[in-house]
Amino acid sequence: MHAIDILDSHMAYADEGTGGPTVVLLHGNPTSSHIWRGVVPHLSGSARVLAPDLIGMGASGKPEIGYRFADHAEYLDAWIEALGLGEVVLVGYDWGGSLALDWAARHPGRTRGVVLTETFLRPMTWAEYPAPAVPLFQRLRTPGEGEQMALEENWFIESALRATNPGIADADLDVYREPYPTPESRRPLLQWPREIPLDGEPADVAERFEAYGKWMEATPEVPKLLLTTGLGQSLVSEGIVAWAEEHVAGLEVTDIGPVGHHAPEDAPEAIGRAVAGLLERLA
Repeated sequence: MHAIDILDSHMAYADEGTGGPTVVLLHGNPTSSHIWRGVVPHLSGSARVLAPDLIGMGASGKPEIGYRFADHAEYLDAWIEALGLGEVVLVGYDWGGSLALDWAARHPGRTRGVVLTETFLRPMTWAEYPAPAVPLFQRLRTPGEGEQMALEENWFIESALRATNPGIADADLDVYREPYPTPESRRPLLQWPREIPLDGEPADVAERFEAYGKWMEATPEVPKLLLTTGLGQSLVSEGIVAWAEEHVAGLEVTDIGPVGHHAPEDAPEAIGRAVAGLLERLA
């Protein structure tokens, strides 16, 4: 892992491979760049592959900020500029996918391709959200209850990861657990569920999602690969896929099998092959 000073803090990142296109892998909540460990070897022979720990997560710093979507985007912007990255291929799941699309929409002409899985393609309603998760995420968004779950009980690490991806090894769970030894250190994990634009709230995040939706529709020259997981509880449901097929230009949809929400844990080979295939087509 490397580290670089960013704004008032620092960000840690993996940097493998040389030559070819630059690929940026963006993780979700509550994981870190560690989740891409099985994907990177499929790409590093023909590309430079970078995987940051988002601010407040993994080995990156924990500045005193609100950890809202806009905060993460600001630090990601600064990290990309500090490394002098030009055109990139963006790969993201969960919040990493949303941050990738947001960056692409705000930096026209710099995204060569996008690969997404288990992410937010547009604002959603509570009725569209995976039904088993609704009561849990309503609690997480409730003042007091969310703090108890995410900060005191460390729910994302101790319960949610194994619930969605039961095959996670103890050693890998320890890697995800290490950055969050105290309730205060877990504040970034709590803020993420409060940023999901559901039924229009929070409005500022919904606006950013709508903006990158317009970018996806207006950029047929940028290939966009959506990897579906074949599970009924997926964030990318059949309805979301149908919406994407109608509204996302340059879209290809590929199913990678029945894997959990943190898809790179369960299907690194399938994801790696899919991204490598996109790189070959770009070449």
